[in-house]
Amino acid sequence: MPSSPHDPASTPKQSATDAEDLAMYREKFRCRLPGSLDELHGPTRGVVQLPLHVAWSGMTSYDLDKPRQRMGLYRTVLHDGLRDDLPRYLDQNLLLQMWPVLRTLVGRTVRTVWEDAFPQLAARTQAAA
Repeated sequence: MPSSPHDPASTPKQSATDAEDLAMYREKFRCRLPGSLDELHGPTRGVVQLPLHVAWSGMTSYDLDKPRQRMGLYRTVLHDGLRDDLPRYLDQNLLLQMWPVLRTLVGRTVRTVWEDAFPQLAARTQAAA
């Protein structure tokens, strides 16, 4: 699946400026990461209302009991959530369970940053294959 149009990693050739932009883009996601997946204790059931700084361009209410909405919430939080939002809205077990599919729905940069920081996510993908 191609990267999102907002992902600088999706450009085939890169100049020095593009490489700097990509490094800054990666750092944007890297600095938001929790220290450990153990910190992720978000809800696992029911309806979750995301704040506008996270869900600024679409749905703000997600029913975690509906798989597509749960996947949408995780995609949104991974891409637009701030450091404090990750433990508040993501759950370690759900993230691990959904990662093999979820990783195909986020941009290459988000996927790479998370898998580099947390090898157990990449391992889940290999186990699911």
